[in-house]
Amino acid sequence: MSFSLRHITDSPLVRNSAKLLSANVMAQAIGLAIYPLLTRIYAPDDFGALNVFLSTGGIITLLSTAELQYAIVLPKDDDKAWNLLQCALVVLVVATLATLWKPLLALYVLVMGLWTLLNYWYTRQQQFGAISRYQIGQSVTSAAIKSGMGYVPVSGGLIWGSVLAPLLSLVSNWLYAGRHSIGERWKMPWNKEDMLIAIKEYKNFPCYNLPRSLVNNLGCNMPALLLAPAFSLAQLGFFGMALTLAFRPINMISSSIYQVLYQQFSERVNSRLSIRAIYTNYITRAALVAIPCFALLWWFLPTMCEWLLGVGWGVSGEYIRWMLPWLLCSLLVAPICSLSDVFGEQKKGFYLEILLFIARICGISIGLLTHQFLHAVIGYSIGNAIVMAIQLIWYTSLVRQYESENQPI
Repeated sequence: MSFSLRHITDSPLVRNSAKLLSANVMAQAIGLAIYPLLTRIYAPDDFGALNVFLSTGGIITLLSTAELQYAIVLPKDDDKAWNLLQCALVVLVVATLATLWKPLLALYVLVMGLWTLLNYWYTRQQQFGAISRYQIGQSVTSAAIKSGMGYVPVSGGLIWGSVLAPLLSLVSNWLYAGRHSIGERWKMPWNKEDMLIAIKEYKNFPCYNLPRSLVNNLGCNMPALLLAPAFSLAQLGFFGMALTLAFRPINMISSSIYQVLYQQFSERVNSRLSIRAIYTNYITRAALVAIPCFALLWWFLPTMCEWLLGVGWGVSGEYIRWMLPWLLCSLLVAPICSLSDVFGEQKKGFYLEILLFIARICGISIGLLTHQFLHAVIGYSIGNAIVMAIQLIWYTSLVRQYESENQPI
């Protein structure tokens, strides 16, 4: 038993996942702990305005890297990965300049784009400690700025906190770890020919991953973009809070495991090693833990939100109730979605993303047609859950096909 336990804890997957997960737990706990204060400082309308800003910024940020950050993890040699990073930086500069008509939004795009690229360079180098330090620092800084801005006569405190916190954390992280991780490469001249060779080899990411992620991002931000003209900012604020409270724990787990699984899947497939055990163990254990927990939460969510956030915020708990099937599917699918990149199946992944986008539009349309915000939430959540279940089936088929056709050792 002692040997088995030592073998498990010495596993790079377990060790690196635990490192990221522990940092995520701390960062998300700080973020969640400040919300009871923020909901008493800011009105639901302020959270609605924040959702609109983050929705717009998220879409532009997505375009700003052309999804090349995911390709950075895949090459066997660091030189090619560095060339991909350089290509992504060029795209980021162009996107930032195109957004200068709104300076705060441009700064947000630049900062989030830079961190996204540095994050996946860290993942390639297995420097998960640097990622962890950024997550914690960003969360602490965000909580401090947002709460402090609520007591000064400046509008948009939530938005300012969402921009300044990642900026300060990025600068600190770069000085502490980023420039050392990249080494002297960032001082060297750029080789255009090598950059073109690299981007040609990994063209599937801007050609298929970018449209797929853009469709996904539009779908995720669709409630804020489509429901804002038909309903009040307060209703959007309640739903935005529901998304925050529901997905912070989900993202805390899935993002940590995703980055480690991506590196593990890529490394093992390049070496023609089996990935069946890694895949099956995650899906099985996640489902066994999540299903009974979600079933229990159904009964207490409105009361919990009312107690945590203050009077009137129980509406967010009611919304989360209807999101539980979607949350379960997201917990299962999000950490393994790198499989489409590892197996070069970006085109099929794009088609599934279009299906998801259509399902989301249909779900929101129910609320718009009935003039009931709750109907839009329910339809949107069901649409997400159905298509994500289809994605899970597809990922399972990819693993089975790899195991049978390539006969990994």
